[in-house]
Amino acid sequence: MSNLKLGPLPKLGIVRMTVPMPEPLKEELDLYAAEYGRLYGEVDAATLIPHMLEAFLRSDRGWRSRKSKVAAKSRTATFGPSGGADH
Repeated sequence: MSNLKLGPLPKLGIVRMTVPMPEPLKEELDLYAAEYGRLYGEVDAATLIPHMLEAFLRSDRGWRSRKSKVAAKSRTATFGPSGGADH
């Protein structure tokens, strides 16, 4: 059996959110969580969702490109074109 894209979960601090979703998506997440549980140990779908979202964001090339451009603009605005802090 092949491994799932989402590997073992890291231990991180938690922030709670409520997210509405279509029933078919919830059912799919529950199926994924069941298969994940067979491979790595029992876990519910709600625990997997943040890690799935993180994996999605990491794999989105368009987002990474835009994020790096925003960060570069932010650094330029904070430190100025010379790289030193503006006072």
